Amino acid sequence: MERAGRSSTLGSTDEVELEPSGTSATIHLDMTTGGGSSSSDFNPFGAIDDVRFKTDEDLPDALAPPFFSKYGDFHTIDWQRDLARDRLRHKLISKKKVDFPLGLLQSGWDAGAGWICVLFVGLAAGATAGIIDIGARWMSDLKTGVCADRFWLDREHCCWSSNDTFFKDDECKAWTKWPWMLNYYNSSSFLFLFLEWIFYIGWAVAMSTLAVLFVKIFAPYACGSGIPEIKCILSGFVIRGYLGKWTFIIKSVGLILSSASGLSLGKEGPMVHLACCIGNIFSYLFPKYGLNEAKKREILSASAAAGVSVAFGAPIGGVLFSLEEASYYFPLKTMWRSFFCALVAGIILRFVNPFGSNQTSLFHVDYMMKWTFIELVPFALLGLFGGIIGSLFIFANIRWSRFRKNSKTLGGNPIYEVMIITLITAAISYFNPFTRKSALSMIQQLFDRCEDQTDEDSLCDQNKALSIAFGQLLWALIFKFIITIFTFGIKVPCGLFVPSIGMGAIAGRILGITVDQIFRSVQATPGHSEYFTCQIGKDCVMPGLYAMVGAAAVLGGVTRMTVSLVVIMFELTGSLEFIVPTMVATMFSKWIGDGISKMGIYEAHIELNGYPFLDSKGEYPYSTVASQVMRPSIHRQVADELSMSDLRELKNELSVITESGMTLGDLEGLLRQTDFNGFPVVVSQNSMHLVGFITRRDILLALHTARKTQPYVVTNSIAYFSDAVPDSVPGGPAPLRLRKILDMAPMTVTDQTPMETVIDMFRKLGLRHVLVTKNGKVLGIITKKDILQFMRNKNSQ
Repeated sequence: MERAGRSSTLGSTDEVELEPSGTSATIHLDMTTGGGSSSSDFNPFGAIDDVRFKTDEDLPDALAPPFFSKYGDFHTIDWQRDLARDRLRHKLISKKKVDFPLGLLQSGWDAGAGWICVLFVGLAAGATAGIIDIGARWMSDLKTGVCADRFWLDREHCCWSSNDTFFKDDECKAWTKWPWMLNYYNSSSFLFLFLEWIFYIGWAVAMSTLAVLFVKIFAPYACGSGIPEIKCILSGFVIRGYLGKWTFIIKSVGLILSSASGLSLGKEGPMVHLACCIGNIFSYLFPKYGLNEAKKREILSASAAAGVSVAFGAPIGGVLFSLEEASYYFPLKTMWRSFFCALVAGIILRFVNPFGSNQTSLFHVDYMMKWTFIELVPFALLGLFGGIIGSLFIFANIRWSRFRKNSKTLGGNPIYEVMIITLITAAISYFNPFTRKSALSMIQQLFDRCEDQTDEDSLCDQNKALSIAFGQLLWALIFKFIITIFTFGIKVPCGLFVPSIGMGAIAGRILGITVDQIFRSVQATPGHSEYFTCQIGKDCVMPGLYAMVGAAAVLGGVTRMTVSLVVIMFELTGSLEFIVPTMVATMFSKWIGDGISKMGIYEAHIELNGYPFLDSKGEYPYSTVASQVMRPSIHRQVADELSMSDLRELKNELSVITESGMTLGDLEGLLRQTDFNGFPVVVSQNSMHLVGFITRRDILLALHTARKTQPYVVTNSIAYFSDAVPDSVPGGPAPLRLRKILDMAPMTVTDQTPMETVIDMFRKLGLRHVLVTKNGKVLGIITKKDILQFMRNKNSQ
């Protein structure tokens, strides 16, 4: 039986009343609003949306009904019921078209509500991304100095305004370094370097500490990447507050601080979370989506696409990311709206122009060369490397995250953990020119052609490339790999896209330098093959191309993305000519990674956190039937005299409600002693023939409302889930009719149904549970958590 993770909460919009009907209490449903936001279902196509209560005095705390929303925290939504409610709502609105002009206007507004909502989401996501990019870039440069005349400018724009530099990284007088403010101007002295190092570390630690304090105090859900939780939410899981306004505000501010601190993290993954927060907030402006969890996930899918669009400047890649990686339910109309939302977000980001480059691609490259077929070998080697290092990273990060989760010392002191990791990162990064600069600047330098570099750049000086740059890159790769293992998962907003791209770019540049030297050596040898014939320094080997391919390989090895990754890399760099090398590296990375471990980093964290997520790309490797996975029912009455051992057994088994014969007190006792989210209704405990299914929420609402509005409904009142209700005895308790809140068509399978079929039902229909029957008799129930627990037990054997 599906369990309640926390006490459930409720909020609504239709009206429920209990009125006397003869001598019995009958529940009436007002169907005028079409339903949408609660789980008090009187039939598979109707719902109670708004319940008006008085006080809760006389009702036991364990039976107090939820007041907040239709699904409780850490529950799974019922896709079929929510979509059925929406169809009923749409049918009612369609009937009003004849009422000109209000009915026609209402119908037109309902039809365009989705497009208007994703328009607002795209506008807000683009503006938010622009503000975060500008803020993070400015604060990142604060670690080295400040623009004395215009403090609001970052280093690059400050130097542009002074007009006294020729290259991007040249010294400029307008940018004031921190030691200069203390009257130390000798940049080659030990004291100057020491002060610069201290200021670099101090600013980094201060920013990350402020970020973790904001998260800990105001919004605990604002930490991490957010993509694992977004995948679960889009699959139908409910995490209250995860997409709320406070999470959005704190994650936006914390993302600026954490990315500017120099930690080995990115802001691209959290941008997906922020965009989904925006989608959730705007959905409440449109009751069609805000009051229906299944419909809301259509807006969240489009929001996820907008998040990737503004993170990388990749609108098409964002749509494919939402389709391939994030979304669980992705109909064709959702794809159109996702495309529109990503388009709007990309246009707004281009208008804001946070990087001042007037380009939509984040790492624009312009390689004036062609790749040769012989280079497919090193490209495949990069894919091999990406699959191996990605699997190693997943293994190490999950081990460390599990240790952090189980350790009271480490898990209970997130502030100290963040401060220590930032201190180590900043102290070591300062001494390497590639790790000292921001990750985006480093990646751009590794992608660039040598023609775009300064003359002093060791990456392009053939006399220094192997001796200095090679060693610095190798050290940067090792350091980035190790420190990212400990960084991903700390209690600040942190993504994994940019660190993975950075590691891959470093590895690709190293291989590019090596291949370039090999080509030069071979071409210098008389009688070499025509495959090695090229113009030295022009189109022989382009190390920046290898950096780009390596970036895709490592990112693919970590996330196991394929199609969306290739499109994102294409839009990220604007290099259409090199899609084939990127595809080669991505496929090899996928093959090698899946050969080592089937799960990507996000699926691994979902499993670590115990979220009920059935991956649509996974396979069920066991030959079992439904009766082997279900939780069997118990065949005894529920009574207050149960022993503690009986109660523990009861909580682990399926409890049933009889069609007639149970009193209101029996039902309250059942609710008090169990935390199941629903109960099968059977003819009797002896026959166990299935009548229907009732959710915990529905029965809570019915009993609570009956207690408050009907004085003749008392503890001894008999509850009837059928139409055959006997007349009440004068002066005795009134019977309670609950037929209308019973789901008469619950999803069922027989005990011999193969589990592969059951899992397909869960995936494709979005079910919360399936009842297992034999000859019409209830044997047990299967939930998503039961399947995952069964698979975990099998894997551990």
